[in-house]
Amino acid sequence: MKEHLLALDPLNPNLGAGEMTLVNIILALVMFGVALGIKVETFKDVFRQPKSIIVGVLMQWVALPAVTCAVALLLNPIITPMVAIGMLLVASCPGGNISNFMSSYAKGNIELSVSMTAVTTALAPIVTPINFWAWGTLYCKLTSINNEIPTLVIPFGDMFEQIMLLLGLPIVLGIAFAHYFPNATKRLMKPSQILSIILFFGMVLVSLSKVISALEGTYQVVASILCALIVVIFHNGCALSTGYGGATLFHLPKADRRSMTIEVGIQNSGLGLILLFNPAIFDPAIWDNNGGMLFITALWGVWHIVSGLSVASLFRRRPLA
Repeated sequence: MKEHLLALDPLNPNLGAGEMTLVNIILALVMFGVALGIKVETFKDVFRQPKSIIVGVLMQWVALPAVTCAVALLLNPIITPMVAIGMLLVASCPGGNISNFMSSYAKGNIELSVSMTAVTTALAPIVTPINFWAWGTLYCKLTSINNEIPTLVIPFGDMFEQIMLLLGLPIVLGIAFAHYFPNATKRLMKPSQILSIILFFGMVLVSLSKVISALEGTYQVVASILCALIVVIFHNGCALSTGYGGATLFHLPKADRRSMTIEVGIQNSGLGLILLFNPAIFDPAIWDNNGGMLFITALWGVWHIVSGLSVASLFRRRPLA
């Protein structure tokens, strides 16, 4: 497996200025659509009954990166450092934009789902770069691979600015729009959810196609994709289990367990891709062999839709009582 994953590292598919702008606009539109479902009252409810949201944020921002680091160490003999760092980047991103839809389909606690998405996304400008740097540095130290990959120095200012523009501003505008134009928001909610899923999926597929087109030979393409997909499936399974296990451990209601499982298992991998394509954060002169990171992050964006809908369907068939 490691040999096939190593074939991904030399790949460095850069997006042109026009493509990068388009991808940024897509993610901003997606986050604006998500914010339409977030009300100011949602944050008030979080503080009135804080147990579930506190547990959820801890699972998202503390437990998931820790579990990911442990999984990367466990798989270290068969995966590459770039794949491991890619897993940590995904785990450092906030909850995904389609988790609210999946939580609703699963008959979970939609208020908790929206609250977790809102809180983790609001904290992302600070927590994402800190988590990625801290757990990435720990992984490098524990595996003694500092000489095999670039020193993990992430420019906090550049990442903070990028996340604020892509997440912070669209969410503020979306919440403000929903507050001042409630009737228009009701008409836009469902179409925006559908459009968000289509745009997000398209963005991920474009990123994947960039990487796949750089691979040479049919066998190499299939083998590399399968190996990377196995890692993503295992990692995503651990993320879903972390959400469900944490909610069960703290004896949360069944509806909350469903939402937390999906929230922790669905990550905003689109943000991870955009950060990877940003030369101010991942300088091509230094990170010239980060194809493994790109491939893992892009594949996650495809697979978590499949796994999330599958888990939501299983939950939906089971009564809450």
